[in-house]
Amino acid sequence: MRKLTLVKATLPALAALMFGAALVTGCGAQIDRHGHVFMDVDVQSVQPGMTKQEVQTVLGSPDTTSTIGGDAYYYISTTQKSVAFLKPWEIDRQVVAVYFDGSQNVQQVAHYGLKDGIVVNYMKDETPARGKDLSLLEQIFGNLANRGQLKGTPRGPDPTRPGGGI
Repeated sequence: MRKLTLVKATLPALAALMFGAALVTGCGAQIDRHGHVFMDVDVQSVQPGMTKQEVQTVLGSPDTTSTIGGDAYYYISTTQKSVAFLKPWEIDRQVVAVYFDGSQNVQQVAHYGLKDGIVVNYMKDETPARGKDLSLLEQIFGNLANRGQLKGTPRGPDPTRPGGGI
């Protein structure tokens, strides 16, 4: 009988311990990697004088290219960390830029990291528009006034305006 009460007493404590462990493991950080997978050996093997085809053979297709101010291939990798329901944040970024000269040979290989970049807020929920923000009533009555319904002008083509009588 005493053994049964001991089991009943420890059962809630055991359940609370398991629930707490589930909460702690569920809130663990998750690391996500996106983009190009860099191998140090491959990046180091890209040398000045190589052709574009040789660079693509070693590193693969570039993530993006540029023709402004010279030809370039960019290989981009980002690492993000997220915890539970919070918005993920970027903890690492690597960009390998391969710059080509006029004869399409590698001129320079540059490595950029998170500290080299600037934060650009490229996604917003709204796009700003030029002009005045109108309320709902101003939009309705302004639209009616523009159609001429409040001005007493007849609807249809205006024969006095050029091209209005057609």
